[in-house]
Amino acid sequence: MPMRHLLPVLLAPWLLTAALANPYETTLDNGLKVIVKEDKRAPTAVHMVWYRIGSMDEVDGTSGVAHVLEHMMFKGTPEVGPGEFNKRVAAAGGRDNAFTSRDYTAYFQQIPKEKLAEMMALEADRMRHLTVDPKEFAQEIKVVMEERRMRTDDNPQSKLFEQMNATAFQAHPYRRPIIGWMSDLENMTAADAKAWYDTWYVPNNAYVVISGDVDHEQVFALAREHYGKLEGRALPPRKSQVEPRQEGPRRITVKAPAELPVLVLGYKAPILRNPKTDRDPYALEILAAILDGHDAARFNKKLVREDRIALSAGVDYGNTARGPGMFYLYGSPSEGRSVADLEAALRAEIARIQKDGVSEAELKRTKAQLVAGQVYKLDSMFGQAMEIGQMEAVGHSWKDVDTMLERLQQVTAADVQAVAKKYFDDDALTIGVLDPQPLDGQPRRPRIAVRH
Repeated sequence: MPMRHLLPVLLAPWLLTAALANPYETTLDNGLKVIVKEDKRAPTAVHMVWYRIGSMDEVDGTSGVAHVLEHMMFKGTPEVGPGEFNKRVAAAGGRDNAFTSRDYTAYFQQIPKEKLAEMMALEADRMRHLTVDPKEFAQEIKVVMEERRMRTDDNPQSKLFEQMNATAFQAHPYRRPIIGWMSDLENMTAADAKAWYDTWYVPNNAYVVISGDVDHEQVFALAREHYGKLEGRALPPRKSQVEPRQEGPRRITVKAPAELPVLVLGYKAPILRNPKTDRDPYALEILAAILDGHDAARFNKKLVREDRIALSAGVDYGNTARGPGMFYLYGSPSEGRSVADLEAALRAEIARIQKDGVSEAELKRTKAQLVAGQVYKLDSMFGQAMEIGQMEAVGHSWKDVDTMLERLQQVTAADVQAVAKKYFDDDALTIGVLDPQPLDGQPRRPRIAVRH
């Protein structure tokens, strides 16, 4: 399921204005950044707290601790008992949740705007006063282990992607699964979670994003009141971890009960480091959309509908991250077709672009589809807050968005052809195959799950 991070809107000037009109930011004395996007269309607000810490910051032996700590954040403080956080959000007429990624951990509430101060008080409380009770931990680690069984161990497609990452990355921590290896979860202690919390959950390693029917100056005042009294603390140095150059193709096979085989081709690909000067990540984003960005995209049109080689075929590429990037092609072959047939077909589509390029009409149509996607995203206050939060998490700023949109819109057909020639090299390729074994229960069709 492709994830589009950077979408061009210069074809619609009114949309560009809406997207970039009014984020405001300030940084409190303790180092906490606060970013506010005013949107007066409904009397609601989204309140998000992002920590610049994710699974890539873990060390071997404690994989999954970032996600485990996310669970423990709902287990109470001296002021708010276990499970009480969710009850208070619900009582305020809101909903809340949290998510852990390779690059960050985030918590959010969607609430009536008048409840914003209450949410800030709750989040500020657990930012520095979390109770990591061993009894609560003993129960919650069982929940996480069951989550791993359900999402990965019992899901052959997820297991394939997990093994793909472990093979594609050898030195970089992206090789470890976000949810953690089961052996690490089995041996994890409350002390591990507490150490993670004490080290990384400080205001100078966090930022708050708020969107909705709010006034930014009032929000800044509330932030100073609730978050400003928390003390910052020096963070441990983060050592750069660079993945060595891959010098030949890698291939893995995962055998698991499934109805159909799945094929994944994963190529090492660059991501944005400098939005102003980088070129190739923008062209790769357009290439991903040409192959799998809309109903008329090449994979769906040719491989699924015309040639009927694939039951499904897709692309996953995100061009923003703290770590290295991958460009995935994936799919399941149709009945009577083999994995080898599908691999040849996927490679042929890339080769066709390498040889013939893409037409101006196709490029224009793809950009128009991306514009439509941006319109839908801006309809959501949550989507706006997510975009700001993700930009900050990977080392960019919401202030870079206009530059990134302009640069993406400037991608030419020649740029797309050039990156197709440059990055789809077998020396940087990891191939994963799900070899379906006899089912032990009800039929299960592949559910492609690129991201945890």
